Amino acid sequence: MTLAPKHIGIIGAGMVGVSTAIWLARDGHNITLIDREGPAAGTSFGNAGILASSSVVPVQTPGILQKIPGMLFRRDGPLFIKWRYLPHLLPWLRRYLSYRDAPHVESIAQALMPIIGDSVEQHLAIARDTPAARLIEPVAYIYAYNTGETYRHDGFAWGIRRNLGFNPVELDQSALQELEPSLGPTNGFGVAVPDHAWIRDPGAYVTALFDHAISTGATFEKGLAEDFIRADATVTGVVVDGKPLSFDEVVVAAGVWSKDLLERLGVPISMESERGYHVELEEAQGGPSRPVALAEYKIIATPMIGRLRLAGLVEFGGLDAPASDAPFELLLSQAKHAFPALRWKSEKRWLGHRPATEDSLPVIGPVVKGVYAAFGHHHVGLTGGPKTGRLIADLIAGRTPNFDMQPYRSDRFRAKSTRQREHGTTRR
Repeated sequence: MTLAPKHIGIIGAGMVGVSTAIWLARDGHNITLIDREGPAAGTSFGNAGILASSSVVPVQTPGILQKIPGMLFRRDGPLFIKWRYLPHLLPWLRRYLSYRDAPHVESIAQALMPIIGDSVEQHLAIARDTPAARLIEPVAYIYAYNTGETYRHDGFAWGIRRNLGFNPVELDQSALQELEPSLGPTNGFGVAVPDHAWIRDPGAYVTALFDHAISTGATFEKGLAEDFIRADATVTGVVVDGKPLSFDEVVVAAGVWSKDLLERLGVPISMESERGYHVELEEAQGGPSRPVALAEYKIIATPMIGRLRLAGLVEFGGLDAPASDAPFELLLSQAKHAFPALRWKSEKRWLGHRPATEDSLPVIGPVVKGVYAAFGHHHVGLTGGPKTGRLIADLIAGRTPNFDMQPYRSDRFRAKSTRQREHGTTRR
C-alpha cells in the first residue's frame, strides 16, 4: 500500500465489482458493495461460464457488413433485432461497425490481451483459499465447425489469435469426435485451444467470491445507485434509493447500467445492451463433457453442475423489451443438431444484457476526481473481471500498471465525437 486505507463504494456486485472489492480489501481498504438485486444477478450469473482467454477478436471484423443479412434473415442466423428499437440503435450501430477494418480489429485484440490473456491465472489468484476455487476447471476449449471450409472462413480471426501467442490445434472429424464423442457427424472439423478453463456454476462462483469479500470485512448495501454526491469537482459519495452514502472513492462496475451513471457526471459513454440468451437443460444426458462452441452459430454448450447451459447469440433491443422466443428455439435446435444423443428433464430460460461499447473495449480507470470506471466488457466480463479489479486496486493505490491504459479511458468517446465534428465525418 502506498496510501492510507480508504472507504470505497463499488456500484455493482457482479464479477467485476466483486473482483474489485477483493483486491481493494487485500490492499487494506474498507469496502461497501452496492447492487439493486444482489451478487451475480445479471450477466455474471447467465454467461457461458468460459474463461475465454483467446476471445480477443471482436464481433465486428472485415466482411461483417456482407454477413449481417444472412445472420439476421437465415432461420439459423445468430443475430436478432427488435425492429422497433432500430431507429434508436442506428447511430450507435454505425459507430460500432466503423471499427470493422483490419487495423482496428488488430488494435482491439491487442488491447484486450492484457485484460483477458492471462485470465485463468487471474481467477486462480482471486479465488485462492475460497470455496470458489473448486468451481474452476482447466480445459482445452473446443470450437466445432461444420466443415474445414467454414473454419477457413474464420482465418482472419484465428490468425490474430496465433499472432498473439495462442496455439490452436486443428482437428479433423476423427480427432474432434475422439476428443468430444458427443458431437454428431454434422461437425466435420474443430479447433482445440489449450490453457483455458470453465466455471462449473458462474452464479455460485461469483456468490462465493462475494461471500469471501463480506467475510473479510466488506459490507453490502442493497439498492439502486441513483446519483453521485459532489463537493465542488470531487465526488464524495453515492445516493442509493434516496439515501446518501459517503465514500472516499467510488467504483462504477454496473455493466450496461453504468452508462447512465457516468452521463450524470457529464461523461458520454457509447454503449448498448447486447442482449444474450441461455437455456439450461436440467439433468441433461448425452451432451458434451467440456465447453464446446458451435462456431457458425455463436452458441456455446457448457456442462454445469446438474445441467447443461446453452448460451450465446446476439439481440439488439434495449433494456426494456421482453425476451424473444426465436433465440431460445435456435439454441435448442442447434444443440439437438450438434449433439444427437442429447436428452434432458426440464428447461430454464434466461435473458441478460452484455455491456457493448462501440469499440469493443472496456472502460477502466479514473473518470472524475473520486470516481473510477470498471465496465463495458462485452462477452468477456467473467473472463476479465479479476484483472480489471486488480487494475482498479493498483490505480487507487498509486501503482502504475505495466501496460498502456489509454485504450480503456472513459473520455475516449467524447474525444472521438470531437474529432468527427472537426473532420465532418462519422466514419473511420
